[in-house]
Amino acid sequence: MMGSQFQQLLSAAAAQPQPQRLLFVFAGAELPADASDAQRVAYERGEGGALAPLMCVDKAPEELSSFEALVAESRTAGPPWQVVFVAALSGREGEPPPGEQLERALQHMVDAVKQGAVERFLAFNPQGETLSFS
Repeated sequence: MMGSQFQQLLSAAAAQPQPQRLLFVFAGAELPADASDAQRVAYERGEGGALAPLMCVDKAPEELSSFEALVAESRTAGPPWQVVFVAALSGREGEPPPGEQLERALQHMVDAVKQGAVERFLAFNPQGETLSFS
C-alpha cells in the first residue's frame, strides 16, 4: 500500500511523549560535472546521477494526513524531485523544538545529502515506496 510506512512514521511521531517535528529534504538527480561518457548515457536513460537537495521543510505530524498530501504540497512548493529524506526532531518539556534548532537540523540534513551520507534517514520515492541507500 502506497505510503504505509509513511503512515507508520506519522503515527509513531504523534505517539511520542514530546512534540515532534518531521524534517524533509527533497532531492533530485543531477549529472556531476566530471561525469564519464558512460555516466552521461545512463543519466540520459533516467539512471544514476548525484542527488542534489532541492528544498527542505519541517512539519508537525498532525500537519500531514498522508504521503499523497505531502507529494501534492511539494508539487506546488518546488521543482520535481526523485527522493525525499525524512528525519524527526523531538521537543523538550512539552514544547516543540525551537526554530533555530530546526534550521540547524535541516541544514545538517541538506549537507548530508550533498555528501551522500543519507543512510540514517528514511527515504521515499514520489510513489511512497521506501528506498535504501548503503
